[in-house]
Amino acid sequence: MNEIMSRGSLKIVVVDDSDFSRSLIVKMLRDAEFHVVGESSSAASALQVIKEKKPDVVITDIVMPEVSGIELAELINQNYKDIYVIVVSSLSQEHVVLEAIGAGAADFIAKPISQQQLVESLEKIMSQMEKE
Repeated sequence: MNEIMSRGSLKIVVVDDSDFSRSLIVKMLRDAEFHVVGESSSAASALQVIKEKKPDVVITDIVMPEVSGIELAELINQNYKDIYVIVVSSLSQEHVVLEAIGAGAADFIAKPISQQQLVESLEKIMSQMEKE
């Protein structure tokens, strides 16, 4: 990784209706020196946070009330072309993964999520951002 993009310069929003899962992901990110600029427990409130914070990456769960993480990925992909989405879910069947990628997700990580998986996924995205 070159000096252009550092972990601390990557702005991340975490979306998960489970307070436990969301706080666990945020802790993993902060422990790995990533910059979490916002958190949300629903896709609807996430859209407001995204509008205000202008993150580089949104990490979202799939199963949430009202609007799913896949629908959120589609909305982000339609309205914010420069935001990468990582979908995390305990639903890891192939059709779910393909649906998430089809909705514009840059990556899919199955729960239980590890810090190493999260870091590797974000470093791939950072590498891609540097090429753009």
